[in-house]
Amino acid sequence: MVQEFTLNNEYYNAIAQIEVKEGPIAIGGEISVTSLLNAYSLGLFPWSTEDEPIMWYSPDPRMVLHPVEAIFSKSLLKSIRNNEFQVKFDTDFESVISNCAMVERGGETGTWITNAVKNTFIELHKLGLAHSIEAYKENIMVGGLYGLSLGRIFFGESMFHLLPNASKTAFYFLVDFLKSNNFDLIDAQQETPYLASFGAKAIPRAGFMEILKDSIQKPSLIGQWGEISVEKRVVKFV
Repeated sequence: MVQEFTLNNEYYNAIAQIEVKEGPIAIGGEISVTSLLNAYSLGLFPWSTEDEPIMWYSPDPRMVLHPVEAIFSKSLLKSIRNNEFQVKFDTDFESVISNCAMVERGGETGTWITNAVKNTFIELHKLGLAHSIEAYKENIMVGGLYGLSLGRIFFGESMFHLLPNASKTAFYFLVDFLKSNNFDLIDAQQETPYLASFGAKAIPRAGFMEILKDSIQKPSLIGQWGEISVEKRVVKFV
């Protein structure tokens, strides 16, 4: 049964113990900067279309990736060494989230990146909390991803690509950046083979909540994350 919560810290333990595995654990409220910061701090995220009520999810198990455990294919690493794409951080957040909203995902008739979600994440970006990682080819954006950074957790939201390896390259440099800045975790939310290919693992919700409670209290890396070079170290071969 779906339960209704006021999103605040007293529900850490309650959320960890909820028996709902796949469906929403809360319905209602609004999409705003405050509500999203409260929700993500409690391990919840919105996932509904324009025509649905706002539904908040906390999957069990939860797909996560420790940056130090990330793996990348030899073909991707070769592409990176060949400088196939130029990677930038936080130079065109609105284009990234707009492209992500247009990605067709199997069997879905609408996007969960509603206008309210999009506009609120743009505000979070202006506050230095939401970030985009962009891949360019000949000065044209051909892939990217975005997410929310709170404490020492990066909540990955969505990615898109117009050319093979573009979003994977952006993800590689995100991982490298997070490693360099001592991030504990990338929250990948839902379990998929695609995420598993990077080394992401599904852990129980209760375990995720324990990590979240600790990591969310650490100092956030607020502000524009800037441009980085593609000449970075290899994370790991497979």
